[in-house]
Amino acid sequence: MADWRKRANSISGDVVFFEYVTSKAAKNSETVFIWDLDKTYLDTHFETLRGLWRAAMEKAFQKRNIPGTGSLVRALIHRKNETDQSKPFPIYFITASPPQIERRIRTKLEIDGIRPYGTFFKDNLRNLRPRYFNRLKRHVGYKLQALLELRMRLHPEVQQILWGDDSESDAVVYSLYSDICARRIGDEDLRFILDRLKVLRPQREQIIEIQSHIPINDPVSKIYINLAADTDPDYYSKFGRRMVATFTTFQIALDLYQSQHLNLEQLERVAQDMVVNYGVTPDQLGQSLEDLAKRHFLKAATAEEVIAPLQKKSMLPARFKLSSRMFIGSSRDHDPLIPDQVDYLNDFR
Repeated sequence: MADWRKRANSISGDVVFFEYVTSKAAKNSETVFIWDLDKTYLDTHFETLRGLWRAAMEKAFQKRNIPGTGSLVRALIHRKNETDQSKPFPIYFITASPPQIERRIRTKLEIDGIRPYGTFFKDNLRNLRPRYFNRLKRHVGYKLQALLELRMRLHPEVQQILWGDDSESDAVVYSLYSDICARRIGDEDLRFILDRLKVLRPQREQIIEIQSHIPINDPVSKIYINLAADTDPDYYSKFGRRMVATFTTFQIALDLYQSQHLNLEQLERVAQDMVVNYGVTPDQLGQSLEDLAKRHFLKAATAEEVIAPLQKKSMLPARFKLSSRMFIGSSRDHDPLIPDQVDYLNDFR
C-alpha cells in the first residue's frame, strides 16, 4: 500500500481527503474558506501529461503562488485572530493534483504560514492509462463530490466563501454545488445535467447519495473566480452577484475589505506583497481598482476610503483618481444574488 493511502482520512473513488484539524473543530466553524489550489492559489499547470508529471516532481519551495495569494490568506488569518485566537483558521483546499504529492503541498502551505483544516486530492495518476486519459481534465464530478463530502463534515448552518478559476469550470461547479445543497434541482434533472457535464455514472449516483445526507440549505455566501484564462467577466453575471470574477488578488482583497473580512492595514499588506515580491506596479493596482469600480462591484464609499491611504503608502499613483461618473447607476442590488435557474449546459464564454 502506498504511503499516502495510510495517511489519507478517506478515499472514495478518485476523491482523497487528508484531514489536519479535528472534525469537532470543523463542526464548530460557522464560516469556512474553500480554495481551489490550482491556478487560484498556486500557479500550476497539468493539462498535459508533461504538466502533470512536472507538478508531481516539483519540490515544495519550487511551487509558485498566484501573486498575492499567500499574503491574502495570511491577512484573513490575522483578521480572524483579532477576534478569536483559540481555533485554527478554517480553510480547506481542493486540488486536482495527485495525493502522492500531499506532503509537498502541505509543506508549501506551511512555508506560506497556512495550516489548513484539510485538503482534497484527485487520484489522477491512476488515469494515466490509454482508456482513461480523458478523465485527467474532467474535474466537475470530482470537485462536486469533494465539496459535498466536506459539507457533511461542517456546521449545519455554515457559510462558505469559495475560490476558483476559469480554466476548470469552477463557476459551474460552485453554483451547481449551491443548487444541490439547496435542492433547487430535482434528482432526474440533476442526473441529466451531470451526464451532460460528462460526470461518469458511478460518480453521479454518489453525488445524489451524498445529497440525501446533507442539510437542506445553501451554504455558499460568496464565490471568487480568478480569470486565469481571460474569460470575459460579463459571462459570470448569469451566476448572480455573489460571484465576483477577478483579474488580480488585489481585486479580491478590495472586495473582502468592502465586506469587512479585511481591515485597511491588511488590504495594504496584500498590495505591498504584490508590488514588492511580484513586480506589480502601482499603475497596475490602480487599473485593478478602476476595473472593479467600472464593473460596479466596488462602491464609491469604499473607493474613497482606500485610495488616499494606498497613495500614501505608494501603492497607487499619486495622481490616481476615479471619475464620479463611474459610480452612476453603480448599484448591483437589482441583480439577483442567486438566480432562480442557471443554464449549466450552454457555455458562451
